[in-house]
Formats: sequence, C-alpha cells, structure tokens
Amino acid sequence: MAAPIIVNSTCRTPRFAYILFKQATKSQPAALSAVRCANFSTEHFNSNKNIPKHTSKYIKSVPDKDIRKSIFISQSYNVFANLALEDWIYKNFDFAHHHVLMLWSNDPCVVIGRHQNPFAETNGTYLNSNGIEMARRNSGGGAVFHDRGNLNCTFFTPRERYNRTYNLNVITRALYREYNISADVSERDDITISGKKISGTAAKLGQPNAYHHCTLLVNSNKDHLRNALSKTDSEIQSKATPSVRSSIKNLADINKKINMPQLLSAIGYEYLRTPATELVDGGRELLEKQSGFHLINPTEKWFPGLNAIKETFSSWDWRYGKTPKFSVLKSVQMKSGNGDLDMKIKLDVEKGLIEDISLMIPNSEPIPVVSTLKGKPYTEDNLQGIIAALKDLSTLSNNINLG
Repeated sequence: MAAPIIVNSTCRTPRFAYILFKQATKSQPAALSAVRCANFSTEHFNSNKNIPKHTSKYIKSVPDKDIRKSIFISQSYNVFANLALEDWIYKNFDFAHHHVLMLWSNDPCVVIGRHQNPFAETNGTYLNSNGIEMARRNSGGGAVFHDRGNLNCTFFTPRERYNRTYNLNVITRALYREYNISADVSERDDITISGKKISGTAAKLGQPNAYHHCTLLVNSNKDHLRNALSKTDSEIQSKATPSVRSSIKNLADINKKINMPQLLSAIGYEYLRTPATELVDGGRELLEKQSGFHLINPTEKWFPGLNAIKETFSSWDWRYGKTPKFSVLKSVQMKSGNGDLDMKIKLDVEKGLIEDISLMIPNSEPIPVVSTLKGKPYTEDNLQGIIAALKDLSTLSNNINLG
C-alpha cells in the first residue's frame, strides 16, 4: 500500500491541490488514483447571516444523492489556527447539500473542553518546561493531548444531520478495510481496541450547523501525553467538567506499519464512499460524484476574519479567564512555638485571577491573608510563592500581611 503523493501541498494561493496515488490500495481503486483539481475561493462559503434559512423539514428531505462530500486537510500544525479554522467553517458554511470532514494535526498541545479547568486537568509546570501549548476549544468534553502523531477528525453537517455514531463507524470501517483492525465504539462514544481507548469525542451543536470531532492516536508520544495530563497534588474544588481518565493505545502499537498519510487517505476515502446518512459502501460510483480531497491553508487571505478568531483562541482571557470559579487547597506545615503546625492554604480563583487567600487551621476560623498577588493570575508558581512567604513568617496573626 502506497502513501499518497500530495502535489502543490505547500501552495499559498487559493486553489485546491491534487492528491495522487502511486498504486491502488485496498480502499482506493486504481481507477480513482487521481483527484481532480478545482479552484478554491471563499465564495464556496457564506457569512453566517447569509446562510439560507433551511427548515428542519427541508434538511431532512434532502436525499443522499443530492449531498456531496469534501475532505479538507489543514496545512497548519498550529492548534490556534486549526481551532479558528474549525470555528470559521462551522459559522460560515451551508451544509445542506455539502458535508465536510476536516482532517488536522497539531504540534504538541493539550486541548481542554469549553467548560473545563486547566489547572485541574493539566500539569502546567510540565507544559511550560516542554513547550507544550494549552488550548481551550469551543466544544464540551474532556482534556486531550495532541501532537503530530494524533489525527483529529471534524465532521460538519447541518444540526438535523448530526450523527456521531455514523461518524465513528466511518473511522472503524476505514481501520478494518485498510488494516484489518477491529475497533469498537463504546457507550461513551470512544473508539476502543481490546478495551484501550484510541479515540475520544466531543461536539458543538448549534443552529443551523453542528460538528462532531474526535481524536485518533496513531503514534503519539505517550510520555508527553501522560505527564501533560497528570494532576498536581493540590486539591481543587470546582464545578467544572472533569475528564474521565482511560487507558490508551496507539494504532502503531497494533500495526507498526500504520503511518499518518496512509491513515488520512484511508479515512478520507471511507468517508467519500459512504452515503451521507447510511453506513453502506457506495464504492467507485459514489466516489466519482464527490468533491474529493482539498488542502486548506488557514490564513486570513483564504478565510477573511480568521485572524480575529485565532487571536481569541490564543488569548489568556479565553484559555484561562473562561475557567469556572474554583478554590485551591494546599497542605503546608508551619513552624510555631509548640512545634510544627499542619494547616491548609486556600485560594479562591475567579476568571483565572486570585480573588481571596486564607489559612485553614484545624479547630479554628480561617485566617485571611493579605497579599499583593490578589488580583493576579493563578499559577502554580504564584501558589508556591505565597507558601514560601508564609513559611518565612515567624509568627501567625489573624491578619497576615505578605506585602
């Protein structure tokens, strides 16, 4: 089985690229080895306010034969550019007669759900020391680790056509057709192999559009994944959505010959040869009717307004300031005239900023702590700085002034 040759893959002008195959593979017949080139422009999209107001009845009445499909492959590995592209397409495309699968990978990063707490889900110290970005997406769900060994799949449809079971089965069918790998879809909509998770899932349901996206572990760095998502020893009290921890597996653990370009092609072709609403094989006849594979460059030139969305996703206010209110408790041991005294320091954090600090002593009222760090961003370093300052104090009072 040959990996695809991507011609014009570094194009910077708004046009589609060819994808050619050296030879037929199990899932791609030789007669379809070339995907035709087509001009690309944002005329294919509409601003959200100009998307036709199709009724739910109309959307459901569109037959599969009138729905075309495209594969969009992002040329960027920047998580904020890709999240912005995903959001731009979601807001500006009319999917009534045209469904889209976006395939994308990122440089090392952790992506948390819209309603999650990054301080409870990630090891910030490890992220910073290893140059791993922290991003917050627009959909719900749990925290996931991305790198170039992980493939992300985003299925775009009208809200009425949203069907994550269909989407996940397109992936499992591709794995079986191309590699003879049997994978299961769990009750939580994870894709698993022998009980080990290879894919997690999340979604954004709006009007008129929706998308379902999932990860697919190919040969991801497991050490980075494990350490980036490890929890600190601080106790965090929060109503934010917690992640569900699972044992994971890379596809390369099962078949060492699996590589990203070939897998991308296998999933893309499975999607194109499957009718829009039925999990049946449309074969060559359906493939010839589809719009094919398109290399997409997520830039302002291609997608006007993209830069503003990207800036929002990469901003501190979105990544950390959107965190639901929470409290951090950390056990500390203080010196006193009667020996060591065990207590806890408590930080109340709102919109990512330290709002209040207090000491929790057994059988005693909380002692307020005055600090110049109030109003500053909560970080592990700032927490440790407060603890260090407290330990430097020789006495405790009802009002501790840290400067």
